[in-house]
Amino acid sequence: MRDYAGTGELLRLALRLDRIRASAWIIGMVIFTVASASANNDLYSTAAEREQFAESVRSNPALLALGGRAFDLSTTGGINAYQLIAFMGTLVGLMSILFVVRHTRLEEESGRAELAGSAVLGRKAWLASGLLLTIGVNVAIAVLTALGLIATGLPAGGSVAYALGVAGIGVLFAFVAGLTAQLTDSARSATGIAAAVLGGSYLLRAAGDAASGTDGGAMANLTWLSPIGWAELARPWAGERWWVLLVFAGAVALLVLGIGALVDRRDIGSGVLKPKLGPVNASAGLRNPLALAWRLQRGSLVGWGLGFLVVGAAFGALAEGTVSIAEDNPDIDELLRDLGGSGDIVDVFLATIISLTAMIVGAYAVQSALRLSAEESGHRADPVLTTAVRRLSWAGSHLIVAAVGSVGMLALAGAAAGLTHGLNSGDLGEVARVTGAALAQVPAVWTLIGVCALLFGLLPRYTAVSWAVLLVALVIGQFGDLLRLDQMVLNLSPFSHIPDLPGAAFEAPPLLLLLALAAGLTCVGLAGLRRRDMA
Repeated sequence: MRDYAGTGELLRLALRLDRIRASAWIIGMVIFTVASASANNDLYSTAAEREQFAESVRSNPALLALGGRAFDLSTTGGINAYQLIAFMGTLVGLMSILFVVRHTRLEEESGRAELAGSAVLGRKAWLASGLLLTIGVNVAIAVLTALGLIATGLPAGGSVAYALGVAGIGVLFAFVAGLTAQLTDSARSATGIAAAVLGGSYLLRAAGDAASGTDGGAMANLTWLSPIGWAELARPWAGERWWVLLVFAGAVALLVLGIGALVDRRDIGSGVLKPKLGPVNASAGLRNPLALAWRLQRGSLVGWGLGFLVVGAAFGALAEGTVSIAEDNPDIDELLRDLGGSGDIVDVFLATIISLTAMIVGAYAVQSALRLSAEESGHRADPVLTTAVRRLSWAGSHLIVAAVGSVGMLALAGAAAGLTHGLNSGDLGEVARVTGAALAQVPAVWTLIGVCALLFGLLPRYTAVSWAVLLVALVIGQFGDLLRLDQMVLNLSPFSHIPDLPGAAFEAPPLLLLLALAAGLTCVGLAGLRRRDMA
């Protein structure tokens, strides 16, 4: 037990540090799940509506790939399982990865683990405390989600199976992150590898679920290779198969063995996989701040880009199918028009997904812009700024990568959606039209980058507020009309000022005002950076 000495103290410290972050994840996940289930209960309140929805899903492999495997769509519980498990399981998996890496590899990277290790602290205490915290958050989500779903009137057995399946995904990926934290010597690499495993699990599930809608044969079994698929295959509200949940326990046991084998084979601060040394002299293309920023952020940019390419193609493939779905169910037609405006239903659907995609691109933009804060707090900015590189050049380079990268993400998602929609409708002119609609979201995304620059330059201790700004913009921009919020509140989100393209008329003034706001925020932030002390 000497290896675990101090685990309790570190767990209390982690709870103290993450009390707000953990609470936000728990409350957000539970409210979203229960609200979605409640909305589905209203949308599909009659057997005829559920049958119409089932017919639309069964005949469309793209819907199965996007939503999940459909076992029993004759009940609202089955519809909830189809719509929610894959999405919520992926979110919980990502949450667990971020929590574990933050309390393991990031602590070693910052040097705090080595400093704390000089006291009476076991070698495995950091890892154990991080895992215990993450497991506790997943258990809290599972308990509250199950109670919330039962409160909406759904059967208790299915509600518990759903909650256990989602929590199983979260716990499993907590241990996946624990394993990658032993393999690499940086939090970025540990998060990237674990996130790649999560992304691969999602794609395997999507391929298997899409094949299940046809005579997919062996292809349908791909779902069994994905932890996200295991939660689906437990069949909540569709004749629960409890034994499938034991697969999570078996996989976690294997990961524990793997972590145990690796944790003693490395020194604190290093990983089992040794990094390769680079050349003594940098190439000509790396001898400026912009090239360095690109080098540091290119991996993240490529990963996000591939994700938006897949998401854009999937949503574009669904656009034509919305016509029959909206005709069969007036409630869905009304819901889409609340989200995406008026006009042709396909354009309304495209406007809705473009708006949602832009908000996710906003998450990339915030993460990319806040790389400045990570470079400063990690003391990697110091050796750069002790050379002839000026602060504005260094900061401006990272902001340029964030700005150009976000344009690339929107263009990729729009072009992919336009191409698949164009192939389905027989009009490849949709590629340019949908891509243009996606690029119209650029001013709103750049406004978020401006907020990051402002906080970094003037209030560096509060740069995390940028994520709160993004969350508020997302809620107001995406659900403001549905929640019937006052127009003054709606105006707080930059996404509320973007016209509902491609169906609505293009309006330049709001876009120009947002560009001016983004430029102003960035300039003020950079001016503040010139005057403040850096860590």
